[in-house]
Amino acid sequence: MGEIEKNSRQEIAESDIGKLSHELTYHKYLLNNDKIRSFFQKLSIPEYLAMHIIKESEQTDDIYAGRTYLKDIADKMQRSVRQTSRMVKTLQERGLVAWSHDGDGSEGTYVTITEAGSRMLQEEEEALKKYYGRVITSYGRENLLHLLQLMKQLETVMSTEFEEMEVGAIEEQGTDE
Repeated sequence: MGEIEKNSRQEIAESDIGKLSHELTYHKYLLNNDKIRSFFQKLSIPEYLAMHIIKESEQTDDIYAGRTYLKDIADKMQRSVRQTSRMVKTLQERGLVAWSHDGDGSEGTYVTITEAGSRMLQEEEEALKKYYGRVITSYGRENLLHLLQLMKQLETVMSTEFEEMEVGAIEEQGTDE
């Protein structure tokens, strides 16, 4: 690593990390605040995302015949299978999804969307389209696409750093014994 790059990293580390960390946290908060939640009339944001994942999987995946496995939902939402299971159970109790399993269940459980679930998801999507259609028009489609690409890159870096920190913590615990 060159001396200039090393100094540049040190400057960032020392002067801006606190401010930038705060800004990232603040903007994440703003994107998740109650104003956005108010657009979801009958589903929570995680429920909406899960339902959307199920619907998308049903439309694009011929291999599993419209089945979306619980583990796939959990992986896409970056949640534990236990958290996802509780959410899917709630959706099932509301009649929005059907939850079943292959064989005796040891091969995996899967979810399909019901007619009532499809209708509710469509209602939620219409409310979001109305709002985000105006946002996209004001902000600009190209700006939004560029922002989403940058956010994806940031998420990848953040995930990698988090995984490395977890590995480091596990390795540290192993040396203490």
